[in-house]
Amino acid sequence: MAKKKQGKVTATPKKNNVTSRRRASVIAGPPVTLQQAQVLARAGEPRRTLRRARSEATADVSLATIGKERSRLRAQRQSEREQRKHEYTATLKIMKARGARRPAAPTTAGRRRAPDAGSTFQPLQMLAEGDSWFDYPYPLFGGGIIPRLEKRLGVPILNMADAGDEVRFMLGVDQRKRLIQNLKEGCPAGGPWDVLLFSGGGNDIVDNPMAIWIRDYDAALSPAEQIHQARFDAALALVRAGYEDLISLRDQLSPTTHLVFHGYDYAIPDGRGICTLGPWLKPTFDLHGFPKPTPNSASGVVKAMLQQFAAVLSTFTSHPKVSIVSTQGTLAPQTSSWHNELHPAKPGFNAITDKFQQHLKTLFPTRVA
Repeated sequence: MAKKKQGKVTATPKKNNVTSRRRASVIAGPPVTLQQAQVLARAGEPRRTLRRARSEATADVSLATIGKERSRLRAQRQSEREQRKHEYTATLKIMKARGARRPAAPTTAGRRRAPDAGSTFQPLQMLAEGDSWFDYPYPLFGGGIIPRLEKRLGVPILNMADAGDEVRFMLGVDQRKRLIQNLKEGCPAGGPWDVLLFSGGGNDIVDNPMAIWIRDYDAALSPAEQIHQARFDAALALVRAGYEDLISLRDQLSPTTHLVFHGYDYAIPDGRGICTLGPWLKPTFDLHGFPKPTPNSASGVVKAMLQQFAAVLSTFTSHPKVSIVSTQGTLAPQTSSWHNELHPAKPGFNAITDKFQQHLKTLFPTRVA
């Protein structure tokens, strides 16, 4: 934009100069914690507004209006991912430039001590891809594993996970392109990724299609025998193929990046969903005539399915820089351990996150508290 003054045109000072000075002021200074870096990142960068398309209320439901709504939702999701990446990059750059301070350790009374101003560490550069165990859409609940893990480690994690996602889509055309780009370009704050956390496979073996690989109830059969094994093997084969492709992409594009997987925990098919979503398990067992909980009933079948899934994951540990967080059996086998059929309650998510922290500490003992 330009202003006219006595017949001459003078340029209006650009906002870029203000932004550059603002960025420089937050980069310089003493070491910071994750929380301090996040505050500085918001102060040093102009806040981006998510591009939310206007929702048009109309009674005219047609292919055109449905297409517009789908396009709007895709654009909104992409904008949210861009915002996550922008905030992650700004935060980590500040921590790398100033030095990263470890998060305050809790006291016996539950309060947190002040961080040690003289103790700094090299923050891990972590990318996360996956499903609702990483991206649990319930802000008041505290979220899934990733936001909890960030607080424990004291470093940001670029979380590209999407609740409800499946391995076959994560490694499909669109998301594979995004994954390739992230691995090829490395961490946007500079250097390769240290870790790619991946949560996938749970949604591939539950919900409506599960009715195909569960038999009609037979009290004479064990939980594992209630599964139509040949059909379930076909479902697991798609999951296996996705993981194989993920490892191959890592080997080609970012061979120093460590892949970390997990096997969920033994979900209980009690019919509870969340926010109009679900249930994902009980309808199948109701359809096939399963009785109320017995040793051979629905919970045992789900456990058998997840044990087979874990067995598939275990075959990947022969690859270099691939490891699995042992999460199965963490939660007590009771409904109070779960927020709904597929997601742990708060204490459960905390316990699972503790295992991720300990696993990463084993992999990177000098960089994880």
